[in-house]
Amino acid sequence: MPALVEMRQIAKTFGPVVALNGVDFTVHTDEVVGLVGDNGAGKSTLMKILTGVHQPDAGEVWLAGTRVHFHSPLESRRNGIEMVYQDLGLAENLNAIANIFLGRELTRRTGGLRLLSEGEMERQGRRHLDGLQISLPSVFLPVERLSGGQRQSVAIARATAFRAQLVIMDEPAASLAVTEAAKVLALIKRLREQGVSVVLISHRLQDVFDVSDRIVVLNRGSKVGDLRRQDTTMEDVVGLIVGKSA
Repeated sequence: MPALVEMRQIAKTFGPVVALNGVDFTVHTDEVVGLVGDNGAGKSTLMKILTGVHQPDAGEVWLAGTRVHFHSPLESRRNGIEMVYQDLGLAENLNAIANIFLGRELTRRTGGLRLLSEGEMERQGRRHLDGLQISLPSVFLPVERLSGGQRQSVAIARATAFRAQLVIMDEPAASLAVTEAAKVLALIKRLREQGVSVVLISHRLQDVFDVSDRIVVLNRGSKVGDLRRQDTTMEDVVGLIVGKSA
């Protein structure tokens, strides 16, 4: 069975800066992959190529055994790849349901007019939140009034509401308290259990070790490690990040 995502020999430069130098990166179905490296290692650039934000200078991207060319984030989303950025990109004045359906609102035709199906969006939104075991004080509160962990959960719910196969998360627990970070990590595990693969970009190595099946390490645009979590240690990974052999 082919990998869900396979990126082969990806290269990308920005002027004189070599951001990626022949990187191979694979994600299998039902897998959480930790993507780690120092600032400037190429993590975000690699994921922006996968999501169609950047085009590679060289290399190939394959999705479920078919070569693909994503020229925009919209194209990658249509193929089941979603990214939750560190700033979350939520509409702060809207509630959780409105954010989940933002840009994908359900409508109904009444008397020649097309109106929002608010009741149906609420029903489907609640069902999706319940399925992910996301608990909010109210689905009708503006998200600006939710805690950091609750807002992160809403962003993840939005990313997975429309048949996502892969969700990329950029530092999802970076600014969260310990209790809220633990809830986000538990949500990542539930996504895997429900058949959604995850790429976790994080500097918090303990989080990466808590949830990842594999850990991929980038250093100055090159892949220097691709390790099964049970076969490595945090010391080994830190060594690869800073340029020492595992």
